[in-house]
Amino acid sequence: MEPRNNTKISKCLLLGLAEEIELQPLIFGLFLFMYLITVFGNLLIILAVSSDSHLHTPMYFFLSNLSFVDICFISTTIPKMLWNVQMQSQVITYEGCITQMYFYILFGALDDFLLAVMAYDRYVAICHPLHYTVIMNPWLCGCLVLASWIISAVYSLLHSLMVLHLSFCSDLEIHHFFCETKQLVQLACYNTFLNDTTLCFGAVIMGGGPLTGILYSYSKIVSSICGISSAHGKYKAFSTCVSHLSIVSLFYFSGLGVYLGSAGTHSSHSSATGSVMYTVVTPMLNPFIYSLRNKDIKRALKRFFGMENFIKGPFSLGLKKCP
Repeated sequence: MEPRNNTKISKCLLLGLAEEIELQPLIFGLFLFMYLITVFGNLLIILAVSSDSHLHTPMYFFLSNLSFVDICFISTTIPKMLWNVQMQSQVITYEGCITQMYFYILFGALDDFLLAVMAYDRYVAICHPLHYTVIMNPWLCGCLVLASWIISAVYSLLHSLMVLHLSFCSDLEIHHFFCETKQLVQLACYNTFLNDTTLCFGAVIMGGGPLTGILYSYSKIVSSICGISSAHGKYKAFSTCVSHLSIVSLFYFSGLGVYLGSAGTHSSHSSATGSVMYTVVTPMLNPFIYSLRNKDIKRALKRFFGMENFIKGPFSLGLKKCP
């Protein structure tokens, strides 16, 4: 069959999670609920951190950035899915599909890097407490976040440009609820060896690199905690890592489960269903994991809702050195 250049393709079809019409209202209600909970919960984290000067520290600076990225991450895919379900349509423009793919990769990679940066912050706080304020200064914190944005943007742009150069022989029917890179590549009608190699290499570098940093940081943290003599000291040190460790486990295990499972079964439907875990469930649970176990966040939220006048500049995330 003669390859058809992708510039002639004007739209794609997102087949979603289920084609049964009777399930659409249930899917719409469930995902709308999870989306609103995610946006509201992460927004509360941002407002709590920005409104309370006691939380203007590196750890909460990174947490507020993670919450912002999670809002963007879920907003990349779910609103379009809800719109399609409500309008009983499966159409997304080709340009919209590429744009969605770009931002999905961007914010997914940012999540990855920010989790690694937060692990490094905990490593410095526990293993080098006397030098924490010197090492984790505002300049370094800003540079770490900026570097994460730049690397993620370049990585996402690389994949988007490579997909733009693919040719397709038929209309794009994507068995997913968003434009997933791997499925777009599989729909191409000529040799995609370069794209497949880039996907695998990128997954190893962008996923394995931050994960290696996280594992190294926690190996040092565990070693340092074991050296603490008092049981209370061990509990206090480890309790500062529990929330972050929970999110890291949820993010990586769900992501690895999806890709390893889809590689074993070759089922697009199982991949789409499994990806709900790290695209929707993980961002939704982040605020609960941090707020339920964090007295500082709870205290800041109580203060925020107890204010008579709305604080000026609620999104200014200034940093203050820890005592």
